[in-house]
Amino acid sequence: MLLASGCTDSGNSENSRVVQIGDNVSVNYTGMLEDGTVFDTSKADVAEENGIYNSRRDYSPIYFIVGAGQMIDGFDNAVIDMKVGENKTVTIPPEEAYGEVQDARIISYKIEDFEAANITPVIGESIPGYSCVITDVNETNVTVDFNHRLAGKSLTFEVEIVSINNPENA
Repeated sequence: MLLASGCTDSGNSENSRVVQIGDNVSVNYTGMLEDGTVFDTSKADVAEENGIYNSRRDYSPIYFIVGAGQMIDGFDNAVIDMKVGENKTVTIPPEEAYGEVQDARIISYKIEDFEAANITPVIGESIPGYSCVITDVNETNVTVDFNHRLAGKSLTFEVEIVSINNPENA
């Protein structure tokens, strides 16, 4: 007589589950520009290889709730239907990432405003307390770009699902 062990895959194990909206996922990733330049990663070895390692950063998988607006739209959408251990490379257009460059967010100020605040404007630097970059300085004006540094860029991500935790099934 043969006894069945009951070890069938009912689709509920973590390895067969797929990511759905509302799931809390853990993801390893590497983000690259179109030319292959790595701008961010969750992996220390990749950061070191690409000259972006920061010793004050914790290199580990990121956790987020899919569809909760914690990630850029394209990244959120990319992980849907992936399984634990699955790897995917996805290219995200600007409109699903950090948007297009908005000219209204590039502002010219009189250089006297910087002098009055005791700030020496330097191209490529930011203004203390603001998320921006100085793009031009001349005798009379300072041009400041308040767009996200990745605005207007298509981004490529290598993504690996590390874990899926659906609060309803936990």
